[in-house]
Amino acid sequence: MRVFARVVDEGSFAAAARALNLSAAVVTRLVADLEEHLSTRLINRTTRRLALTDTGELYLERVRQILSEVEEAEALASAATSEPRGIVRVLSPPAFAVHQLAPSLPAFRARYPKVSVELSAPGPVSTVDENFDISILMTQRPPDGEFIARLLARTAWIVCAAPSYLNERGRPAHPADLMRHRVMAPSTVREVSFRADSSHPSHGQMGSAVADETVTLSSVRAALSTSHIDTLFAAARAGLGVAGLPSFVVHGALREGSLERVLPHWRLLTGSIYLAMPTRKYVPARTRALWDFLLASLGGQDRDPWLDD
Repeated sequence: MRVFARVVDEGSFAAAARALNLSAAVVTRLVADLEEHLSTRLINRTTRRLALTDTGELYLERVRQILSEVEEAEALASAATSEPRGIVRVLSPPAFAVHQLAPSLPAFRARYPKVSVELSAPGPVSTVDENFDISILMTQRPPDGEFIARLLARTAWIVCAAPSYLNERGRPAHPADLMRHRVMAPSTVREVSFRADSSHPSHGQMGSAVADETVTLSSVRAALSTSHIDTLFAAARAGLGVAGLPSFVVHGALREGSLERVLPHWRLLTGSIYLAMPTRKYVPARTRALWDFLLASLGGQDRDPWLDD
């Protein structure tokens, strides 16, 4: 059952074999044995892709429930074990995986040497995926669904640029000044809104801005347009132009001086980062260990630890 579910998740027998550390022949034989045992075909094989049969779809749904219950039973039986062990499957947005998860894993591994992390970071994550033990969500509003979620941190989008670029092109004093700059933005963004932040320590130098004034810029011709946050980050550090990036990405670069914050007394977007897991009666010790570690590392509070630091 585990092999069958993994073949579906990975999209091929070969990929499932690599993920399970088995040979492709063994994976193929196990699925064939399962179909023979059930006297029905579960997967239609073609040269290009796999497709579940109608029976396979119904069977997969039940298999996932069974495997989840097996994991819960194993977690219950091993609840008294003092040392967590096994694999924790984590789904994360790519930029968060690079800038926050990966740097924290050495400390986690030192504390829990028998726990391995299987990390997937294919793109944005806005809801829980039941194929993973922990999903890291980035949203503009609290997530809603039949799952467990805990606020990990807030993150503000910071407008920044390399000092070399700003020395050459000047430092914007008002959002409207960005129209004369090389701007970089995600490919899905058509307009951006800034709000004057009177609570910022530099509010006395806001010039002509009025407290809580809102400025919306649209039809800005981007020097670089991409949905890949780390590409925007790399281009900003290289001096291509001005970019809006999450605080958890630019925190280190701002501290070391390779990036400089632009328009610090103006607010852009603010998002929320949540830890989430499918609703389960029994959570494996290994999953709870990583869950608690991430909450402790980043605070688990209603604030932006990368700006407050």
